[in-house]
Amino acid sequence: MPAISFQKVSKTYRGGQVRALDGVSFDIAQGEFFGLLGPNGAGKTSLISILAGLAQASGGSVKVMGHDVVTDYAAARQALGIVPQELVFDPFFSVREALKIQSGYFGVRNNEAWIDELLENLGLADKAHANMRQLSGGMKRRVLVAQALVHRPPVIVLDEPTAGVDVELRQTLWQFIARLNREGHTVLLTTHYLEEAEALCGRLAMLKLGRIVALDRTSDLLKGRASTMLRFKTDAALPASLQEQARITGRIVQIKAHDAAEVEAVLATLRAAQCPIEDLEIGRADLEDVFLEIMQQEGSAA
Repeated sequence: MPAISFQKVSKTYRGGQVRALDGVSFDIAQGEFFGLLGPNGAGKTSLISILAGLAQASGGSVKVMGHDVVTDYAAARQALGIVPQELVFDPFFSVREALKIQSGYFGVRNNEAWIDELLENLGLADKAHANMRQLSGGMKRRVLVAQALVHRPPVIVLDEPTAGVDVELRQTLWQFIARLNREGHTVLLTTHYLEEAEALCGRLAMLKLGRIVALDRTSDLLKGRASTMLRFKTDAALPASLQEQARITGRIVQIKAHDAAEVEAVLATLRAAQCPIEDLEIGRADLEDVFLEIMQQEGSAA
């Protein structure tokens, strides 16, 4: 039995004029750390909202631990813990009170030991009696994570959990979530930080315009499309023959080369154009390179 199952899920808005999801189907096995990636408007939020019961699919079905999110919604939600993108909190309670109330929503009693463990592992122990209004944005984000985990759900959904937060929280969060995953919890992560997805996720799905455009093990996606990447800095304009194949971010230029001959050809073109470069690196493509390549190919196909 999959931890999460999406079967031919579709979602339309405005009387069918806008199609956010177009027959999305894939399963996430129990114990997986799974990444869901895509550009803005790809359909990730619609899919997570349907999974959480915040929106209803126009077609298809979604199950959590075998429970349909519509016909067996109570059991599906009991099995699910979701960390939303938005900072949603009740301003009238302390951190500990908010977690005790959240436990009560799920009928969990005598949960103090687990609440203490959550507070300690998420760096909230010294804020346990602070009012939620007094917390920084990063601390509120930690409380949202604790609330999602307080009823010990077997399936954890993290929707952009580290957006706009500091490095310390990222490290604390990922250490704790990785531990829960090792203990058997299933994790579904959506993120725009592709280095996080590459480091954490064993398998990935990529969405574009409401459709799955890639679905594979992270290592196989990287191996299947990986190539040599030249990375360097320059203040000069690139030769016209290199501009189409280059990805430029400020002074940093990245150019794909499939083998040693192509590497030498790129360097020869730069020398001939008297284009000064510095900090030259030759390495393998990472998940960001693979993601951009897949999105560009799908855009051309469309």
